[in-house]
Amino acid sequence: MKILIINTHDIYGGAARAAFRLHESLLQNNIDSQMLVMNKQSDEKSIITLRRNKQRKRNTRDQSPVKKYKQMKNSKWGPFSPAKIRNEKLIKTINSINPDIVHLHWICQGMVAVEDLAKIKAPIVWSLHDMWAFTGGCHYVGGFDAMCDKYIVQCQKCDVLGSNKIRDLSFNILKRKKKIFEKISQMTIVGLSGWLAGCAKKSAVFASKNVINLPNPINTCLFKPLSKEVARKMWNLPEDKNLILFGAMSATTTPYKGYDLLVEALNKISGKNIEFVVFGSSEPIDPPKLSCKANYLGNLHDDVSLASLYSACDVMVVPSRRENLSNAIMESLSCGTPVIGFDIGGNSDMIDHQKNGYLAQPFDTSDLAKGIDWTLNNENYDELCKTAREKIINEFDYSVVAESYINLYNEILSDYSGSTLK
Repeated sequence: MKILIINTHDIYGGAARAAFRLHESLLQNNIDSQMLVMNKQSDEKSIITLRRNKQRKRNTRDQSPVKKYKQMKNSKWGPFSPAKIRNEKLIKTINSINPDIVHLHWICQGMVAVEDLAKIKAPIVWSLHDMWAFTGGCHYVGGFDAMCDKYIVQCQKCDVLGSNKIRDLSFNILKRKKKIFEKISQMTIVGLSGWLAGCAKKSAVFASKNVINLPNPINTCLFKPLSKEVARKMWNLPEDKNLILFGAMSATTTPYKGYDLLVEALNKISGKNIEFVVFGSSEPIDPPKLSCKANYLGNLHDDVSLASLYSACDVMVVPSRRENLSNAIMESLSCGTPVIGFDIGGNSDMIDHQKNGYLAQPFDTSDLAKGIDWTLNNENYDELCKTAREKIINEFDYSVVAESYINLYNEILSDYSGSTLK
């Protein structure tokens, strides 16, 4: 069986890391897997890229129609991807590799046009890392403050664009997607969380497609509990404090990640023997006032560092406003560190309320603070840690998830050619 995994980046960003982990888990199960990316930063031999792909220029061209909307100058609304810049070279490369399955992941930033996907000759599996594949261009519907269900029928008057026109950019993008995806008979959609799979099933774009729920995998031999004492010494963190961890790419500046909500919650916590630890961001120029000391560790670039930091801390808080299947939640739980987050998106796929963490009412900072207090002061804290680790081993380990994907690939190939490959 020959699998080709497609993603814009190889290791930069959550989707890239998740796609690479699937690729690695398939290799460990003796599957011939390759990864094709536009922007390669690793030296992994099984990851290939196009020479002189000019990805930045392609992304700039792709964003041209978005810039007409004044609201999009405010970065809080997140990315908006037209995916209209053709990439014949990419499609020729995919078809020349001649894989049995093409497994798409996150393919924006000018990597490929929607129209190009119909030229892929092999059956397509598409893992959704956000909502973009079935919307009129936004990656999470409704922008920053509210949800939106226009994608179920037809995007128009887009809140993210700040548009009051019916036939706006979102209308045209969704119309293109409907037209092109109808032409692709062999396309299986994977919602990485139960929530996102449910959204995809309701969408106008994927209503006629086979939509299933399968998660990302994680290497539980790498993300595993370490001695808290040793881990804290490694990071020069105090041994006599309760450490609360928060982290993401651009952790303090991306509104979707909820840093402002966490700051509110931290200032409501009753216990004072705590310190705050942040990765993915240096200390802001104008840091918020906190009732506890904050340690800003900057960007982390390897999984070993991440695993040791999860182990050093007592709880992980993921206060996101939008979340599919969070790598941070999965990684923390795998290291035996309980997680507190809002009950949104795919968080409940991993956090079992008051068993391995705490699911707070969405965007209620008092309940988020309550969850942090409840976890830190729990008389059965060690059991929470044990249950956290067991949850990930049983449901998200490389061996478990890879087997599910291999079974899916075989089912698709059996329907496609009447034969099964291993």
